[in-house]
Amino acid sequence: MPIPRRLVLATRNPGKVREILRICADWGVEWVTHEDAPWPDVPETGTTYLENAAAKAMAVAAALGLPAIADDSGIEVDALGGGPGVHSARFAGEDASDERNLRMLVERIATVDPGRRTGRYRCLAACAWPEGMGVWAEATCEGTLILEPRGSGGFGYDPIFIPTGEMRTMAELAAEEKDAISHRGRAFRGLRDALRR
Repeated sequence: MPIPRRLVLATRNPGKVREILRICADWGVEWVTHEDAPWPDVPETGTTYLENAAAKAMAVAAALGLPAIADDSGIEVDALGGGPGVHSARFAGEDASDERNLRMLVERIATVDPGRRTGRYRCLAACAWPEGMGVWAEATCEGTLILEPRGSGGFGYDPIFIPTGEMRTMAELAAEEKDAISHRGRAFRGLRDALRR
């Protein structure tokens, strides 16, 4: 199945919009965003990344009559049993800001031995058509967490996440460096390959 000529980017998160449009710049499609064609809010009530990404992609595709892509992603901290996971965007409450979520995660891992502050970012990217679900791809980026945020790039938990093999946080990496190794970059490249297959 070829990549659709017009695709809705089913997210209202400005950080994700910037990042996904950058990652997918070579897809050769016309992107439709929430600014172009608003759609109803789609609550993330699933218990898995796939459930949340699929729900968003299918609801937006049905609402606009166009294929839509969506992702669900999160940070999984080993010392927290894999949490906050699918609850990453709402870790400090339903309407929590990135800053509040980050602060809460730092508080939760403050007493954890630095050698045990391991975890990963996970992203599941899905594409759906108005008539139903299409394809999806999933990827991770392993790393460690620090207590003092560093860097001004990225968003979310990036200022405290150091990818494996790096000395810098995700927020200290240049955009193209981050996209090359990030969970979202890998997942969307996987989705592109799945669509082309």
